[in-house]
Amino acid sequence: MKKLFSNLKGDLFGGITAGIVALPLALAFGVSSGLGPSAGLYGAIFISFFAALFGGTDTQISGPTAPMTAVSMVVIASILASNDGDINKALPTILIVFLLAGFFQIGLGILGLGKYIRYIPYPVVSGFMTAIGVIILVTQVLPSVGYYAKEDTQFVEKFKPLAEEIILENILKDEAGEGVLVLENFKETINRAQKTTQADILKESKTLAGKEASGVLGTLKVLPRALKNINWLELILALGTIFIIYGFKRITTAVPSTLVALVVMTSIALGFSLNYRPIEEIPGGFPLPNLEIFTNFNLGSITPYIFTALTLSLLGAIDSLLTSVVADNMTKTKHKPNKELIGQGIGNTIAAVFGGIPGAGATIRTVVNINSGGKTKLSGMIAGIMLLVILLGLGPIASKIPAAVLAGILITVGIGVMDYKGLKAIPNLPKDAKIGPFKVSSEVIIMIVVLLLSTFWNLVYAVGIGLVIASLMFMKKIGDLTGKYSDVKPLKEESWADEKDFPKNLSEEVFIKHIKGPLFFGSTSDFQQLVKQIPNTASTIIIRMEKMQYIDQSGLYALEDILVDLKKDEKNVLLVDLLDQPRYMMERIDIIPDLISEESIFTTFEDCLTWVKQNVKDKF
Repeated sequence: MKKLFSNLKGDLFGGITAGIVALPLALAFGVSSGLGPSAGLYGAIFISFFAALFGGTDTQISGPTAPMTAVSMVVIASILASNDGDINKALPTILIVFLLAGFFQIGLGILGLGKYIRYIPYPVVSGFMTAIGVIILVTQVLPSVGYYAKEDTQFVEKFKPLAEEIILENILKDEAGEGVLVLENFKETINRAQKTTQADILKESKTLAGKEASGVLGTLKVLPRALKNINWLELILALGTIFIIYGFKRITTAVPSTLVALVVMTSIALGFSLNYRPIEEIPGGFPLPNLEIFTNFNLGSITPYIFTALTLSLLGAIDSLLTSVVADNMTKTKHKPNKELIGQGIGNTIAAVFGGIPGAGATIRTVVNINSGGKTKLSGMIAGIMLLVILLGLGPIASKIPAAVLAGILITVGIGVMDYKGLKAIPNLPKDAKIGPFKVSSEVIIMIVVLLLSTFWNLVYAVGIGLVIASLMFMKKIGDLTGKYSDVKPLKEESWADEKDFPKNLSEEVFIKHIKGPLFFGSTSDFQQLVKQIPNTASTIIIRMEKMQYIDQSGLYALEDILVDLKKDEKNVLLVDLLDQPRYMMERIDIIPDLISEESIFTTFEDCLTWVKQNVKDKF
């Protein structure tokens, strides 16, 4: 407690400044997610306060971030689509997924997995971050030009036949569930269908139109229509916002340019009484918990999203811990990764209960906090309180912010979040893989695959596929590299120093094999050639294993197959200097003693040589 208030003035300035910087981004991320500006603000309030209170990075400022919002957007759109576009029906399920993601983060911290996050390959992170930028950039084009697919009458009209089909399908599903659907008598079906109004069909059509125009592909599909129906006022507001954000930075960075753009453009819109489109209304008063996530809990509704929740938790962990590293470098301190994950998880679970979108440690806000004097957890807690004060005092005014202004802010976020460092490195990365006749960089392949799959298909699966490809390529590289130094394949064995006194008269009867390096999946195919190297005259095979430190399951079964073949050919196998790990593995599947008896295992080559002289006879 004493440490918490040891830097009160600095933490006060740091927290207030970070809170002000977070305001426009919280509103923008809330709108972008699909849950509205209040969800972004609620997420920023609770995550900032509780992640700071329970986290392991003293100067961290947390809240909604671009990557977390992009994944949340996918989750929200998917659950909305399965609930007929009704946000009230979908909201409990959406918040449960966010709650589950928070619980997963707490679990990651408790299990001590925070230190392993750093092993996620850079190309996967790079491709993902660039995809996030592209997604945000492209999806904000439509609100920037004032085009909303649900309000395009001609576009919505196209979906009426499909809307009628879906409504009828839902009626049949409801009847089947109630047990009133009878194939011989459709009177009840006809009766319910007749009660369907044009308003119901129009509502479903608008939902379908909105779904069609969502995401990157959806935006590209309707972009020609949008460009034919540009609302020039909305476009000017968005462009003015972008111009101020980039222009004001050239004057000073003491005041956040995003906040300046928000205030200036909103003031112009209000001052000149422009006929612009405002954001959704932000409810006044203290945020209330959404208890429906507990009272209407349905395990079946969230089962398809468990993997998504896990991905959200991992993404939040990566996002937060990367920011923690930045904070460490600036403050010369050392964060506690597992405690940080627990703090982020607690913040996200509480935010979900109050209807907020999930978040993570935010780099820009954390840097602003440190530069403004923040040093302890109190700074992050003050940032959350600052946002709560703004909500309670300025909620009605914030509701008048133009939607195009937030779209302009998000466009600059999309441009800024892309990994330009990774993109610039593409021409210079070593071409260590081949696709057909072409040489390419394996890291570039991973980056581009993750980028394309994230942008045009699915963010969650893209990361998983990227990790699998990266792991396979890593194993291939390590296999090739280790195989290069693992001597399991030469046909001619070079004698080691202690073999020079080996009896020349027994050279036809005894074959000596050296294994240098691990025997694992990458070298098993070479090792299996051993049988072909053995001359027909050899009745005894000595395998020297003092330099084989490790054997994996693939190597173990390859060795077993060879020993079985040699035993069939009535050849005697002797092992020399068998190390602990290989011996343990061989005992586990009974290679020892079933195929190799204890009497055939020697501690030194000298002992083995003594046995050979006593037991092997010169026949050739």
